Amino acid sequence: MDLQAYFDRIDYRGGTEPTHETLTALVSAHVRRIPFENLDPVMGVPVIDLSSAALSAKLVARRRGGYCYEHNNLMRDVLCALGFGVERLAGRVVWMSPEGMDGPPRPQTHQALAVTIPGSDQRYLVDVGFGGQTPTAPIPLVPDAVQQTSHEPFRMREHGADYVVETMIGQRWRPLYVLAMQPRPLIDMQVGSWYVSTYPESNFVVGLSAALVTDEARWNLRGRNLAIHAGGSTERVRFGDAAQVCAALTERFGIDLTGLGDIEATVAAVLDT
Repeated sequence: MDLQAYFDRIDYRGGTEPTHETLTALVSAHVRRIPFENLDPVMGVPVIDLSSAALSAKLVARRRGGYCYEHNNLMRDVLCALGFGVERLAGRVVWMSPEGMDGPPRPQTHQALAVTIPGSDQRYLVDVGFGGQTPTAPIPLVPDAVQQTSHEPFRMREHGADYVVETMIGQRWRPLYVLAMQPRPLIDMQVGSWYVSTYPESNFVVGLSAALVTDEARWNLRGRNLAIHAGGSTERVRFGDAAQVCAALTERFGIDLTGLGDIEATVAAVLDT
């Protein structure tokens, strides 16, 4: 792990001691500089290699983004190198599901992190890869403790032996995912990443998504539709064609599209999914 290259990528100039201040600053910088995106699955490229070398090459050196397995394993490598205690956790996504918490169990296709600061028993949820609703700060792994972030408040709610991660949209708490507390090895994450990047009905295979956080807003792209959420209001932009979408990926989200083949033709095929 080339830490300096990572710090340059996220424009981080803060401390490197394994403290709560450092953890908070790194999460904040990461989500503002490295976008969430699923271009590889859309292009038919499985995301299987979650090694530090592969993630650094893609997200840092090539200035691409990625999805949860890539973002959170990269963050894990950084935090471990700095001396934090880090465990991988798996979650079942219920966000935007019509059935929400009431439907049948969904697959564990999301990765997050449990982070411990040296000298403390307090664990924090760190998740820099949840797309449009990515938490912008560490969240205490304590039931019902509300954590105000630079954007929305978040909390953890007990759900049997698991936790439900929730955020407040408007005046209502909404569930994002059910998080299992059992630490998972890398192989489990590789299996999950292979599944969501190759399964023919996966949202990551059939539809284009990108997301990025700014100081004032959340930028969420789905197909040809861009939503900019800021201060309780939403601006919506509908792009006319794939060329405009690709321009937005480059200019608004900062994604380097070189080396991806005929990206415009592929994007055109999934614009309305």
